[in-house]
Amino acid sequence: MKKMLMLTLLLVLSLTAQPVTELLQPNSNKVVIKVRFANGSIADPKGKEGLTYAAAQLVAQGGTGTMTFSQIQDMLYPWAAGYYVQVDKEVSTFTFMVHTDFLAQFYPVVKGLLLTPSFSEEDFQRVMKNQQNFVDQVIRASSDEEYSKKALEHLLFRGTNYQHMVQGTSESVKSITLDDIKKHYADVFTRNNVSIGIAGNYTPEFLKQLKSDIGQLSAAKPAAVKPGKAVMPNGVHVEIIAKDNAFGSAIFTGTPLAITRSSKDFAALMVANSYLGEHRKSYGKLYQKIRETRSMNYGDYSYIEWYNNGGGNMLPPSGVPRSSNSFALWIRPVQIAKQLKNQYAELADISVGHAHFALRMAVREVDLIIKNGLSKEDFEATRTFLRSYTKLYVQTPNEQLGYLMDSKFYGRKDFITEVDKELSKLTVKDVNAAVKKYWRTDNMFVTIVTDKSEAEPLAKSLLENTPSPMAYSNAVKAGLPKEVLAEDDVVAAYRLNVKKVDIIDSKDTFK
Repeated sequence: MKKMLMLTLLLVLSLTAQPVTELLQPNSNKVVIKVRFANGSIADPKGKEGLTYAAAQLVAQGGTGTMTFSQIQDMLYPWAAGYYVQVDKEVSTFTFMVHTDFLAQFYPVVKGLLLTPSFSEEDFQRVMKNQQNFVDQVIRASSDEEYSKKALEHLLFRGTNYQHMVQGTSESVKSITLDDIKKHYADVFTRNNVSIGIAGNYTPEFLKQLKSDIGQLSAAKPAAVKPGKAVMPNGVHVEIIAKDNAFGSAIFTGTPLAITRSSKDFAALMVANSYLGEHRKSYGKLYQKIRETRSMNYGDYSYIEWYNNGGGNMLPPSGVPRSSNSFALWIRPVQIAKQLKNQYAELADISVGHAHFALRMAVREVDLIIKNGLSKEDFEATRTFLRSYTKLYVQTPNEQLGYLMDSKFYGRKDFITEVDKELSKLTVKDVNAAVKKYWRTDNMFVTIVTDKSEAEPLAKSLLENTPSPMAYSNAVKAGLPKEVLAEDDVVAAYRLNVKKVDIIDSKDTFK
């Protein structure tokens, strides 16, 4: 009898032992539930890249044992309830949101999707068709900016389990079967690698039920997968992706970064990064030099960690915590020679558009910060802005909960609160020392998505470090101050440590 009681107790404990992040908000009228698995795309078997994404999407876009996907959507619509899944490199997170009045009616959907997904053939065909279309067409056609970013990641992590897109490759997605998905879900979406987050107005009884139900997930024990590390390039390695009718030259640069949010030095780099070019902010150095003064593109920004869906997010989203990190610059599309020639008769003789000049200017700005540091005034202004700005990251219960869960990934309790305290104690000396320690311009990867007409001339210009004078129309040039034109001459001759330039046909990427 004692043995049976002990076994029963151990079973109960195993079903309720999942880590829980709570954010109780008694005055809220909503409940947010996050169910996170420590898998991500690095858990994809070799040759089946994209399998974790496919399994998660089939759960989120499929039915349960009792309801079809369409029936679920019809039921949720009047409640303004919803759910989605986000798969990244190291985690997969299901998020469910509902008004408290409908929580009891909504919860069976949550439970049914996670514990008894239907995995129907019809849903499988629909989900996989969309995934195949993304890796074959959408990533190449919808946004050259996102294309160059994913291509940069492909370069930074080449040869590691971080290399492939979470959606997989063209060939690997074709190989994924429904049986693969069923097995993978049972193997890596388990009660042994899951954590729970809950925010809003909920009861202890509800949380107890949620923990108990999540404890009924597969009992499999996934093997720990070691995340790949970014590769350090030898010099500046450029990969030019040539495509038909590209809208200018979209540029992303990157280099390995030795620290993440877990480091106390991260706050110092946040200040330098913000000064250089916070995402979608017009006060940054890159934006001011490249867009504001010279009208070359729509914007130019700096990053000290992966910024998911930069084209759709104005603030850094939660749900993409990563052990492997990089420092990157985003130069939004600049004009190519073909465009400039067609617009301005005075530029009829140019062979390369603005890409070489823009890249030189951006890298030079980083170099100047490394060599000269921030001034006391710039440091104070940027730090003051950043201490207010970071609070905007967690405006909603969804993001508050997401950031708390991400904090635990990095070994922190509450990153937003903690980093504010760290920022308050920083000195300009701390920031400048961190920049010298962690940033570099001599060893970088660069990806440029550009038109086929631009690829060869641009490659030659980069490899030979040919001077790249800024190509202005006469009207624009006439209105620029002498100091701007003088700086242009310096930038045009700024030497990039280019050691290798490859040209890749667009159709051959992400295969």
